[in-house]
Amino acid sequence: MGSTTGPPGRRRRRVTAAVALLAAASLFTACGSGDDGSDGGGGGGAKDAKGTDDGATLTMWTRAATRPQSEALVKAYNASHENKVELTVVPTDDYQAKVGAAAGSKDLPDLFASDVVFVPNYTSSGLFADLTERIDALPFADDLAQSHIKAGTYEDKKYVVPHTLDLSVLFYNKDLYRKAKLDPEKPPASLAEWDAQARAVDKLGGGVDGTFFGGNCGGCGVFTWWPSIWAAGDEVLNEEGTAATLDSATAKQVYAAYRGWVRDDIVAPGARDETGTTWTGVFPKGKVGVMPMPSTTLGLMPKDLDLGVAPIPGPDGGKSTFVGGDAIGISATSKSADQAWNFLAWSLDDKAQIDVVAAHKDVVARTDLASNKHSEADPRLVTINQLVADGRTPYALKFGQTFNDPNGPWLTLMRDAVFGDGSKVDKDNEAVSASLAD
Repeated sequence: MGSTTGPPGRRRRRVTAAVALLAAASLFTACGSGDDGSDGGGGGGAKDAKGTDDGATLTMWTRAATRPQSEALVKAYNASHENKVELTVVPTDDYQAKVGAAAGSKDLPDLFASDVVFVPNYTSSGLFADLTERIDALPFADDLAQSHIKAGTYEDKKYVVPHTLDLSVLFYNKDLYRKAKLDPEKPPASLAEWDAQARAVDKLGGGVDGTFFGGNCGGCGVFTWWPSIWAAGDEVLNEEGTAATLDSATAKQVYAAYRGWVRDDIVAPGARDETGTTWTGVFPKGKVGVMPMPSTTLGLMPKDLDLGVAPIPGPDGGKSTFVGGDAIGISATSKSADQAWNFLAWSLDDKAQIDVVAAHKDVVARTDLASNKHSEADPRLVTINQLVADGRTPYALKFGQTFNDPNGPWLTLMRDAVFGDGSKVDKDNEAVSASLAD
């Protein structure tokens, strides 16, 4: 979740600037950016399902948060194709502004990735080429991470494919579970069990805590709290992303659990002030029982830490995950759409997904490859990969200003719900809805 980190004040300015730039950039699409396909940016025709590999040089941008995955794919592609991709990695906090500025000057690269929650801003501004027929022609189209496909669908046209996936999952310390007389092979299957297990571990004392969360980090909250609401079958936003239902009975049950952990000191120190910068650095120290984390941190855990992973449950059961990460598309102004598609189609095929993505312990973009030769060696990876089918990626044009901005209304709701008494949730939800509809 690269969008959850960074200096709060600076990030607010960058989001505001990027929105303004995108508004200006959308003007050039209204004047026509090749709907007839004459500029090569149409991209909608199936033509060759695998695209063209004829020695073209392609430009591609990605944000720093997904540098390792992007570099691995580009390196493997360049080593096996006549086309060559020139990758530019942009600082995550600068990315939206850079894309907006390049769109306004018609200077976008052939390919550019985006934090999936911001994709709707780009599709609605006409920055991506229509890939509907190309995507539908893939033999594994139905097996692609549908939450990413949905996030990149605008007015019934598909504009992006999954690039990198990052899921929210529970991590739990098996050594601490054993010491607390808990079964290390039975992670919580409900929020009630999570609560009981966290409290059991917390009783060990000696610097050990039951759980941890980023209490001053809006991005952390949507990534790890919302799955508990989805797992119960409830929604957090309406379909258009213009109104919130974060005051539902289920949502209030979730907040109550976190509030109880704060009240009873079950949470490791620092949760109240955690902005996301060091959020994922607490569990690896081996002193926290169970907490939700990004799946991409699995490969970064200490080798001697005996840990398990599990889906994030709802109050009474169920499971879900926030399917984050980056989606990628071809810019509407690219003159090399067929060659750019060759890279995208290749990045999703069996060989790239297994020998590059899965080999690096990253989440595969296809549900039919959830179990593969790399993941089978680590059951935790199979658990994570299989969760893609149960995950959601919320759709909202005003996502950044509402949920990621440290001065936005969602963080106020989070803090009132967990560090307060929860009485302001209904009013705070109205503020969230007002921001989404703004």
